[in-house]
Amino acid sequence: MKAGRAVAAIAGLTLLLTPLLSHVPSVALAAGQEPVRSPAARVLVLSDQARRFLLLQYRGFPTEFMGCMIGEVQGQTIVVQRIAPADVDPTQSTATWVVPQQTCESAGWTGTVGMIHSHPTAERCWYVFPGTQVLSSDGRSFLTTPYPVDAIMCGTRVVWVSRDLTQQEMPVIADHNATLASSAAP
Repeated sequence: MKAGRAVAAIAGLTLLLTPLLSHVPSVALAAGQEPVRSPAARVLVLSDQARRFLLLQYRGFPTEFMGCMIGEVQGQTIVVQRIAPADVDPTQSTATWVVPQQTCESAGWTGTVGMIHSHPTAERCWYVFPGTQVLSSDGRSFLTTPYPVDAIMCGTRVVWVSRDLTQQEMPVIADHNATLASSAAP
């Protein structure tokens, strides 16, 4: 009897998770884009221009902002040359959420490798709730995009995630070592 319940529970969980796991390619195809098939990103490199834009946005707005990270994928490294503003209606941006009107590509941006938005209070900057395997709303939103990475501006740091949902962070204000690593990147 217990074995039957366990099998039923596993079957139910599989049915529940299957649409979530297959959602990413179908979203990309529905948007007329090829699904991302590159290996999970391990390194995110932000150009000086991208870092300046993030700091200006963070200091200038009490509400969340959203941007399109424009750059290229170089193996497991994502190089962001610039951040273009996403198409956001000001009424759709508050201190705790932001909603774009259209995709980066529909807004005219090409070369998008990911989205970035801010958490103005520099709190709750995670894609998976700490100590669990439960996706936050930011994690669930990322899975609906075709991009290889997603990021949150959290104070003076960027928290980012790749397709394998491995969360990493980096300072926005580049210290000497980060500047050397950024300039040495291909």
